[in-house]
Amino acid sequence: MTTESASGGPASGGPAPGDWHEALAGLEPRRFWERFGELTTIARPSRKEEAVIAWVDAWSGRLGLSSRRDAAGNTVISVPATPGREQAPTVVLQGHLDMVCERDPESPNDPAEGRIRLVRDGEWLTADGTTLGADDGVAIAAMMALVEDGDIPHGPLELLMTVAEEVGLEGANNLDGAMVTGSVLVNLDSEEDGRITVGCAGSTDTWIDITAAREPATPGAVSLRVAVSGGLGGHSGTNIAAGRANAVKVLGRALGEALAEVPFRLVAMDGGRSRNAIPRDAAAVVQVPADATAAFGEAVARAEAVIRDACSVTDPGVTVTVTPDAGDGAPAWTSEATRRMLDAVAVIPTGPLAMSPAFDDLVETSTSLGEAVTDGDVLTLHSLSRSSNDAAMPDLIGTLQAAARLAGGTIRVRRNYAGWRPDMGSPVLAATIAAYTRALGEDPIVTAVHAGLESAVIATRVPGELDMVSFGPQIEAPHSPDERVSTPTVERFWRLLLSLVDELSAPAVRG
Repeated sequence: MTTESASGGPASGGPAPGDWHEALAGLEPRRFWERFGELTTIARPSRKEEAVIAWVDAWSGRLGLSSRRDAAGNTVISVPATPGREQAPTVVLQGHLDMVCERDPESPNDPAEGRIRLVRDGEWLTADGTTLGADDGVAIAAMMALVEDGDIPHGPLELLMTVAEEVGLEGANNLDGAMVTGSVLVNLDSEEDGRITVGCAGSTDTWIDITAAREPATPGAVSLRVAVSGGLGGHSGTNIAAGRANAVKVLGRALGEALAEVPFRLVAMDGGRSRNAIPRDAAAVVQVPADATAAFGEAVARAEAVIRDACSVTDPGVTVTVTPDAGDGAPAWTSEATRRMLDAVAVIPTGPLAMSPAFDDLVETSTSLGEAVTDGDVLTLHSLSRSSNDAAMPDLIGTLQAAARLAGGTIRVRRNYAGWRPDMGSPVLAATIAAYTRALGEDPIVTAVHAGLESAVIATRVPGELDMVSFGPQIEAPHSPDERVSTPTVERFWRLLLSLVDELSAPAVRG
C-alpha cells in the first residue's frame, strides 16, 4: 500500500547545524556537501529511519514536489523535467536512507544517535571513531543537490529512496513497485571511482543455533574474559578478498588452541555488530579451574603470537587479551558442549570461495561469519553468503548445513535476493559510457561488484523491465569506523551524474 503526499512532511527546515561546516568548507559541489553534512546529524540506522524520512519529507515539501511512500517506508519523489525535456523517458535515481552504525567502543560519537564528527584528511573525508555514512549518504545528497540546482537539464525524474538496505535489502524486497513508473534505473550505491557497475552478487543469510543445557559452575572455578580487538573489519563483500581477520574466527581459534592444553567451560561468546561487516571485535567468558588460570593465559598468549604473525600484513593491530571477569559462579556449558561450539566456529567457512570467470580480480562466491550471539542456552552463529552465480549457492549452503549437523545444532536459511546478471548490450550502459567519456575525458571500466545492490531486487518488484546501471565515488572501508570517501572523486561522480541525466534526456536520445 502506498500513501500520497504533496508536501510530505513538516514545514520546518533540516536539522540544526552541527560541526560539519568547518570539515566541509570549500568542497565542491557545495550543495551536495551541505546536504551530506546535514545527513551526518540525523540518526538513520537500519529499521529506524523515521528521522531521516521526516527530513526528506520536509525537503520535498519546501520544493513543492509530490511524493509517495509504501508500507515499508520506501519513498518516491517525482521531479518534473526541465523546460524542453518533458518528453524524455522517466529516469529513476536510487539510493538508500539507512547506514551501518559501527563505532569504536571508546568513541564518544555514535551514528545510531546522529553523532558523526567529520574529519578532513587531505583529499579524504572520514569520521572520528565511527562509520561515515557515505554508504549511501552520497546518493541521497546527490539527488537532493541535483534537484535544487535549476540549471541542470534533465527529463522527468523519480527519486527512489529505500530503507533497511543494510539488513538484507529489506526495503527493496518490500517495495511497492507500482510507485515506480520509470524504465531506466540509475543506482548511486557503488563505491569505486572510474567504474560502471552492471551486475552484483545475490545473498543468503544462515543462522546456526547450537543449544546445550548449562550446568552449575565448578566450585572454585575462575571466570575470565578473552577478547579479540584491533582488526580492520570492513564490508563482508567488497573487502572479503583482502583476507582480513574475522574477530569471531580469531577468538574461536585462540580458544580452541587453548582448550587443547587447559580444560575450561564456555559461558558466553559474542562478536560482530552487523551481518554484512567483517567482525572487528569479539569476546568470550570462560570458567577455568583456579589452579589453571596461569596456564590458560599462557596458552592463549601462545595462540595470539601465531595469530598475530598470520595477520601481520592484513591486520597488524589484532590482539587477544585475557582479563578477570566478574561472573564467577555463573552456569556454564559442559566441556562437551564447549568443544562442539568451538568446533563449529572452526569449520564454518569464511572468505572468498571462487573467483569470477567474467571479470578479472572479482570474487564470485564468498561467505562471512558476521555475528556470534549468546542468548541463554543458545549460541547462534550468523553468516552472510554471497554469489553472482546463483547455481553455486546450494553447495555453499550445504556446507553450512553440514557444519550445523556436526555441531548438534540446527540451521535457519533465508535467501535474500538473486544476483543481477550483467547485460553488456544495455542502452543505458551505452549512454552512461558516452556520458562518462564526455564529462571526464576518459573511458570507464565496466564491471560487477561482489556485494548486494538494490537494483537486483528492484528489478523484480517493478512491473516491466528496467534498464540499469550503478556508479559512485571512491568509498573505502565501508561498514567500519575506517570508512572514508575521496572528495575529488565525489566531484567526478557529480559531473558524471549531471552528464548522464542530460544524455538520457537529450533530443537525439529521445528520437
